Amino acid sequence: MKKILLPTDFSENAWNAIDYTLNYFKNEKCLFYILHTYTPTFYRVDYMMGGPVNSAIPDKDVELAQAGLEKTLADIKNNYANKNHRYKTLSSFNILTDEIQEVTEREHIDMIAMGTQGATGAKEIFIGTRTVHVIKKAKIPVLAIPSGYTYKEIKTIVFPTDYIRPYDKEALGFLTNMSKMLKAKLIVLNVKEEYVLSEEQIAHKKTLDVFLKTADHSFEQVKGELMPNAIHEYVEKHRIGLLAIMNRKHSFLERLITKSTVDSIGYHSRIPFLVIPETWKDLPKKSKT
Repeated sequence: MKKILLPTDFSENAWNAIDYTLNYFKNEKCLFYILHTYTPTFYRVDYMMGGPVNSAIPDKDVELAQAGLEKTLADIKNNYANKNHRYKTLSSFNILTDEIQEVTEREHIDMIAMGTQGATGAKEIFIGTRTVHVIKKAKIPVLAIPSGYTYKEIKTIVFPTDYIRPYDKEALGFLTNMSKMLKAKLIVLNVKEEYVLSEEQIAHKKTLDVFLKTADHSFEQVKGELMPNAIHEYVEKHRIGLLAIMNRKHSFLERLITKSTVDSIGYHSRIPFLVIPETWKDLPKKSKT
């Protein structure tokens, strides 16, 4: 059974991400953890005694969190009758990224799915601040869903690469499993910045082909001076359903989420994307004994 973490702030954007994710995994047995974190506007001295849960004084934030989680769970059960799915609700007095890290390790979460805040203009970076922080700190894959994006059957997944460095076999295993689960073709896309690939790049491409052998995949190459722009154009032209990105140091993803000017980014994705940590590994599972 897959374990999926769904952070929510009870906004329309968060609900949209939940809706998308439940459809994304509609044919899979999953345990969904619905997480809400909160911090008070004014810090209370009694919290030093063990947090709001242990305080004898009623706290409006705690009550709102519980009510919001109960409503979210009720809405899910009323709208998504799926025997494959189970749910748990979690609320915490904590910073979102810190709580996600703690829950991920404690509950052995397989993936995080959350919404992005959207952009006010087509040329602005679309990833919200909260999502950026989660992506940077997460040790497991993160599925990010743009605001307002409704679920559509995913027929193709694009995986951009420059072939400059070798890939981790386990991380690619997660990608191939996603491709097979969705019954989607995986397109390995190289933006042609140099006229020909070097011998090292060719070797990495061959290794990549071996690692992806269990998935329906193909290799394509496009011309483009700026990798994010070229990928965006390819996604739009071919109506790609999902963009999968390996989160590596000095990658175009790093440039994408750390800069915010039109000149340096020029990229605005309108489709969901899956970010896989470069050194991602399966977390140790609990013993059955």
